[in-house]
Amino acid sequence: MTNEYDLIVIGGGHAGCEAALASARMGCRTLLLTMNPDTMAHMPCSPSIGGIGKGHLVKEIDALGGEMAKVCDASAIQCKRLNTRKGPAVRGTRTQNDKVRYRTLMKHTLEKQAGLEIRQAQVQALLIEDSRVCGVRDESNCCYQAGAVVLAGGTFLHGMVHIGSTRIPSGRAGEFPSNELPEQLQACGFAIGRMKTGTPARLHRRSIDFSLFEEQSGDPEALPFALTSRGFSLPQVKCYFGRTSARTHEIIRSNIHFSPLYDGSISGVSARYCPSLEDKVMKFPDREFHHIILQPEALETEEIYASGTGNSLPLEIQSAMIQSVPGLEEAEIIRPAYAIEYDFIQPTQLELSLETKLLAGLFLAGQVNGTSGYEEAAAQGLWAGINAALSVQKRPAFRLDRSQAYLGVMIDDLVLKGVREPYRMFTSRAEYRLFLREDNADFRLLHKGCELGLQSRESLAALEERRRQVEEELKRLNSVKVFPSEAVNSRLAAFGSAPLQETITAGKLLKRPEIAYAQVSSLTEAGPKLSGRVREQVDIQCKYEGYLLRQEDEIKKYKELEKVNIPDGFDYSRISGLSNEMQERLKAVTPQTLGQASRIPGMTPAAISLLQVYIKKFREEKTS
Repeated sequence: MTNEYDLIVIGGGHAGCEAALASARMGCRTLLLTMNPDTMAHMPCSPSIGGIGKGHLVKEIDALGGEMAKVCDASAIQCKRLNTRKGPAVRGTRTQNDKVRYRTLMKHTLEKQAGLEIRQAQVQALLIEDSRVCGVRDESNCCYQAGAVVLAGGTFLHGMVHIGSTRIPSGRAGEFPSNELPEQLQACGFAIGRMKTGTPARLHRRSIDFSLFEEQSGDPEALPFALTSRGFSLPQVKCYFGRTSARTHEIIRSNIHFSPLYDGSISGVSARYCPSLEDKVMKFPDREFHHIILQPEALETEEIYASGTGNSLPLEIQSAMIQSVPGLEEAEIIRPAYAIEYDFIQPTQLELSLETKLLAGLFLAGQVNGTSGYEEAAAQGLWAGINAALSVQKRPAFRLDRSQAYLGVMIDDLVLKGVREPYRMFTSRAEYRLFLREDNADFRLLHKGCELGLQSRESLAALEERRRQVEEELKRLNSVKVFPSEAVNSRLAAFGSAPLQETITAGKLLKRPEIAYAQVSSLTEAGPKLSGRVREQVDIQCKYEGYLLRQEDEIKKYKELEKVNIPDGFDYSRISGLSNEMQERLKAVTPQTLGQASRIPGMTPAAISLLQVYIKKFREEKTS
């Protein structure tokens, strides 16, 4: 067996899959080591992908040349676009997926990828020489050499499943944890924390009375995630909305002492934005009910994912709690809900490339960095895989800043701010979210994917053609006149818009919030036939022109701070007036620019001004 590779990826979850594919596609001989090849790209929690913020990441992964969007579209059994009545910055695509097909399709994609090998193994140790990772050793004492290693261990590092008083060492229910690896990382000096997540119960379809739930269908004309997708081939299904009852809450309150969340058994930090049901009942006692969403797990299984029922109570209490929900009186639990604790590495110990500061050649991606969610993991996996491949190839690191992508926002947040709870992507985290929309991910990032070798020249040519069409149509609309007339004003009234008092351009008419591109087109001479993606770009760029120009000015100011590099070896202790606490934070994070320093928690405008003065003084002393 050949045991020498350019790059090794540990873990076959969403992060590991994207990292391995990116590396192999960039020309690196890549090895993916996973405990079980059958569970690669497994969806252990919700059988859905995307949403507000998360959908933005999926679109960006696709634009750069990642795989998640394509597999998501090919396994989608429902698709919706959320927030369609709100502005374009906060609209997000979400799919319900056949989780069996998802993991099977992703597994096959990896298996047929040239330059990528997959092996079943449990990695027990990193091979380290002179503070550099040069390979790994598995449980059979087999060693694999490589120029770089991506660790995408998910929830497996010291993983512990909790169901009532039962403690099961496990990376996921029914799977072995990784215990030796986190102990080695801690011995190397990494600051390791503990986090907690969980998953709801799975119910048998035949035991549910769906008539007591509200049906939710997908959007009939929803656009797929991937640029290359032509729609959804699988049958589309319904989801179902329900509510907990007063009896549900009573069962939880009277048995809360059995929950490991409340008896002190769990020390890991859980996410505030995604509390378990027992947490919601205890922390929000005034709420009369909480939502329950029933989601099919796949087309060829009777398992139903009961979103909103996540808990860590004993099985018999779980059963009583579930059966107190209207419509679930006879519900049969196929898989119980559980909580899981696991180790993570505080991400302030990483460079922006996701390479660790302590060990060269070691890159971290996914939940091991303190994040949650398939989309966040896949995005980090792509980023880490790209940068690990570039490091092996002796090429400059790949980076995106906060004005370029949600990917850039997430990595910047993790590395500069660290995490206190599982990190999840929200649109509110992005200062420039009007620029970082789902609909323009290809315009922002596809050329970068092409530069990396992850996108084809044909895809880039198609993008440039879309860009040309948008520009041409905006010019046309700003030259075409719409004259006030009885017929035009009658049509405008039907659209819920005010009548024209004077002649205006079609572009100015399109700026009205209640007027869509198709309606303007119906009032003017026929224009060119354009795709839905192009029409959407025209509509948004026209309507939000003033806001976009204002945000461009904000981005220019942001980039000015990013241009001020902090010199290597800069001594923060020399800055009089800077608190010891801020000096310690700056030393720990080691920001590379003044802009990065400004985003460290607790950093004030006065401290940034001081830092700017001392950087200038430092440079003057160096040159004198």
